[in-house]
Amino acid sequence: MPVRDADLPPVLTGAQLLARFKALDAFLIEHQALWRPRPFTHWQLPWEAHYPELAQWLRQRSLDDAEANHNHPQRLHAPAPFSELAATSTALSAVGELPSHPLEPAARRLNVDVPGRKWQQIEAFAGCLEFAEDPRHWLDWCSGKGHLGRRLLQAGQQLTCLEYDPALINAGEQLSQRHQLPVTHVQQDVLAAGAAARLTTEHTPVALHACGDLHVRLIQLASATGCKQLAIAPCCYNRIQSSEYQALSVAAKVSDLQLSLDDLALPLSETVTAGARVRRQRDTSMARRLAFDLLQRQLRGRDEYLPTPSLPSAWLDKPFADYCRDLAALKDLSTDEQDWSALEAAGWKRLAHVRNLELVRGLFRRPLELWLVLDRALFLEEQGYDVRLGLFCETPLTPRNLMLLAERN
Repeated sequence: MPVRDADLPPVLTGAQLLARFKALDAFLIEHQALWRPRPFTHWQLPWEAHYPELAQWLRQRSLDDAEANHNHPQRLHAPAPFSELAATSTALSAVGELPSHPLEPAARRLNVDVPGRKWQQIEAFAGCLEFAEDPRHWLDWCSGKGHLGRRLLQAGQQLTCLEYDPALINAGEQLSQRHQLPVTHVQQDVLAAGAAARLTTEHTPVALHACGDLHVRLIQLASATGCKQLAIAPCCYNRIQSSEYQALSVAAKVSDLQLSLDDLALPLSETVTAGARVRRQRDTSMARRLAFDLLQRQLRGRDEYLPTPSLPSAWLDKPFADYCRDLAALKDLSTDEQDWSALEAAGWKRLAHVRNLELVRGLFRRPLELWLVLDRALFLEEQGYDVRLGLFCETPLTPRNLMLLAERN
């Protein structure tokens, strides 16, 4: 049976933006006891006492079981209240695909030096850029080598690329010259005071996966400057200079939801691109850290998590006992002799517990991300823009597939 248009999720516009934000806000606040605590840092999660059947069911599952459900926890049939939460999460996270249009074929070899997945993201992003007026001057924000801007540039248009890293600027200039394109590459720290002078009302700024403060800064400066249109695909909401989230819109500022850096990292916990070797390395690192966490609780006589520093991957080549001894030394702890094999096995068992318990938090990944992107959309509305919020590509290409298109009304 064909799917009717009415059955498809909507691209969010107008009054839908605030209505969805309020629904997400209520959902996240009501259930914050489920998604705030991180299983990695807790021996027992506070919510397990309230939902013992769900906790026990998740804890008896294997690491492979957890991996199979990681990207789609909503599909898991688990004891209450999991299914009810999953249904609400799915409904509140539903956002439609932005209309796409065929692009002019890329110039020959324009995608040279661009990783395949990144080029596909650029193509998808560019295909959704549709404004009432054709842009005259693209501004590629945090441009890197300028691949996105060059793909957008058409005859009669101008392109300015802003980038902080001189090496990327130099490489971008060489590529623009090789393709004989009129591109201006400018070194600019977009968080510095001078960044405001780089924008004019003639610019159409675009930002594909500029992190945290970088894309927020663009939203603020572009709206203050009076840019007629802009397009942003946000990323890395936790990459901010403040210790907690700074709301942008009126609706978010009056919300009772206050977000820490740990909270802001939740939407980024979904992984779809890691290869088998990277996953094995990640799992080994986490299992060892969890085993050390058991050890440090014993050594300190304190049942609480002890943060440890990031470690070079070479540490995973050490025998497990040496790994624990050396990490203990970094934390000024002395280790006595242990049953290292049993401790290592306990770390792997705990990793299976952690990954399965994280499936509960996984139900709130997309709702929290959509809450954050809607905060940006509502801020732009307050500055006089008509805003469309939708998907520019499928999740396997990038989980950060939400896109904001804003035009002065």
